[in-house]
Amino acid sequence: MNVLQYVNPLQGTASTFRFSNGNTLPLVARPFGMAAWSPQTDEAGKGWFFHPSHRHFEGIRLTHQPSPWIEDYGHLTIMPQTGPLVISAAKRSSSFRSEEMSIKPDYFRVKLQRYNTLLELSPTERCASMRMTFDDQQGARVMVMPFDGESSITIDPERRRLTGYTRANSGGVPENFAMYVVIDFDCELDVQASGTFDELGNVSTQLHGIGNRLGAHVGLRLPQSGEVNLQIGTSFISIEQAISNLSQEIGSKSFDLVRAEAAQAWEDMLNRIQVEDPDEDKLSTFYTCLYRVCLFPRMWYEWRNSDEMVHYSPYNGQIVPGPMYCDNGFWDTYRTSYPLFSLLCPSRLGEILASYVNAYKEGGWMPKWSSPGERSAMPGTLIDAVFADAFVKGVEGYDAQAAYEGLLKHACQAADDPHFGRKGVSAYQQYGYLPADQFHESVSNTLDYVYGDFCIAQLAKGLGKNEDYTLLMERAKNYAKLLDPSVGFMRGKRADGRWEEPFDPIEWGGAYCEGGAWQCSWAVQHDIVGVAELMGGMDVFLARMEALMTTQPLFKVGSYGLEIHEMSEMASIDFGQFAISNQPSFHIPYLFAAVGSPAGTQFWVRKTAEELFSAAPDGLPGDEDNGSLCAWYIFASMGMFPLSPGVPEYVIGSPMFQRMTVHLENGKQIVIEADHIAQSHRYVERVHVNNEKYQSLFFSHDQLIEGALIQFEMSDTPTNARVEDQYLPYSMSLRIQSEGK
Repeated sequence: MNVLQYVNPLQGTASTFRFSNGNTLPLVARPFGMAAWSPQTDEAGKGWFFHPSHRHFEGIRLTHQPSPWIEDYGHLTIMPQTGPLVISAAKRSSSFRSEEMSIKPDYFRVKLQRYNTLLELSPTERCASMRMTFDDQQGARVMVMPFDGESSITIDPERRRLTGYTRANSGGVPENFAMYVVIDFDCELDVQASGTFDELGNVSTQLHGIGNRLGAHVGLRLPQSGEVNLQIGTSFISIEQAISNLSQEIGSKSFDLVRAEAAQAWEDMLNRIQVEDPDEDKLSTFYTCLYRVCLFPRMWYEWRNSDEMVHYSPYNGQIVPGPMYCDNGFWDTYRTSYPLFSLLCPSRLGEILASYVNAYKEGGWMPKWSSPGERSAMPGTLIDAVFADAFVKGVEGYDAQAAYEGLLKHACQAADDPHFGRKGVSAYQQYGYLPADQFHESVSNTLDYVYGDFCIAQLAKGLGKNEDYTLLMERAKNYAKLLDPSVGFMRGKRADGRWEEPFDPIEWGGAYCEGGAWQCSWAVQHDIVGVAELMGGMDVFLARMEALMTTQPLFKVGSYGLEIHEMSEMASIDFGQFAISNQPSFHIPYLFAAVGSPAGTQFWVRKTAEELFSAAPDGLPGDEDNGSLCAWYIFASMGMFPLSPGVPEYVIGSPMFQRMTVHLENGKQIVIEADHIAQSHRYVERVHVNNEKYQSLFFSHDQLIEGALIQFEMSDTPTNARVEDQYLPYSMSLRIQSEGK
């Protein structure tokens, strides 16, 4: 099934610092590829270096940027040029017609008006094949331009080769970090028209140099056709390894063959879910979202002699055997991306987890936000949930004992370096929460620690660590210390036990991260029923959920002191205080079903997915963040959601397609069928699994991986608005309560 045609990498790229429609890049890369490529239209925009409304092209950028907030590393741009040598990004840029720029996951093409030159690129996992066709051959050259940081350039006319490195980065790297590059040309180089230039634009005829942001201009002796092919290899290990990567991945392959292989790699990945529906816009949204899910985390290992997996460690600066994956914020991705990997690609997930164990062994701590090393962004240590979810689902391929050791370490031990581990470990152990008068974002951090403890406990139980399990499960109840029933929200509490004053549920910041009490009070996925009981019962909880979805989207900037983009995005839609633009709200519409009211989940999930997602440049309702938001859409489309990663269950929602087939690695299939699919038919009247009536409000992971035929009968009116005999459809609530809560 040809599904690559539906993917639009421009999705979410119409974003700015003040308002995110995704904050994405139009990445041309292989699935999970180490090297990604993007057009650059505004170097001055830093993390926002591309916008679809721009009409000037500054170069094709080798990028490793996982988020504009994290920015780039190991990056450089490549640009064809004719006529006078012009160096700075703004001055060298060329206009292009929008219809003459094509961006696909497997292929990039742009016609540069100023230079009358066609540029094409197709990626491999660590390299790329590039083709330039110069209609105007006078003074034809290729520009290679690193970014701020030491760089080295060597132009070798005899070998028709450029080699070099750049140390450009935005943090999270050892001192000896470098991204190495080799570029092979299939035409002769014009020595007299080649050389280097520095950050100030001073041009030299020297063919070798080292300096800050030292770049190269390579003169070309073109054939009569005006066509020149470049083969580009990259490595984080050495120039020799970059040459080896290039030989392994491209060698003597033509540009068209590289492109065909890139297309096939994407078809193989995307066809793991086959969707049947007459609405091509929906198909485009679905497969574009699936493409984004499969870009991160980025593989960071390389092959020595084609059979030995090695990597440069961003944690200790050494060359180490084994896999490594980077560029991921677990606070974002644990909620949706990793649970989706457990269904679509558990073998790769096992390799990814093995790499995180390597990160622990190499750096002493489990990563929290890697790009490529620890960036220490966002609260908590939510890699806890990544490992727990894989562990309880039987994913293999990593050292579970070593993983548990690393997770338990940050749950119980403070790090000397504040970039690593949990902050305030001693205070958390003393009080059961982080005091708001001592710690910023105290509520968000505490709730993430509580849930993280629950997740680590799942490994403890499976590994026979019974004392640890008991301790961690007791700590998993600590959320109750911050729930103030008088206001019905989680609330900052001081060390002396007094609540923080004043309290305003629409005020952001302070005790909360990227939200306020409305957004951040529900991060107790493992015991939602317990939260409901403390709030006064199921009716009170459901009324609070309904109010959350329908109250005015008002906010106060609070401790932020300015309107951050997440506030703007919530206020721009009519979904109450439900800030789907940010990860803490992802599970909120599924809470209705978690306490026995599936109709609320069905309505709000479908409304959100249908009204706020598309494949357009403004087609995402907030930061996409390494596949996490797009994975939310994939699960919404499937009619299920991993409410509490670490629990091998998926709460039932409302499917969006007539038929979907998920091809599992074990050769079995999950087939999801729905009749009467329409925007007005959001409600599930009946569910059948393997031709038998199904009563539960969730699917188990074991059910799914054994293959299943799931049939939904849809309706335009809600049914089972309250399932009185199924208050606890989500089994982990039962487990916690049965242990004496």
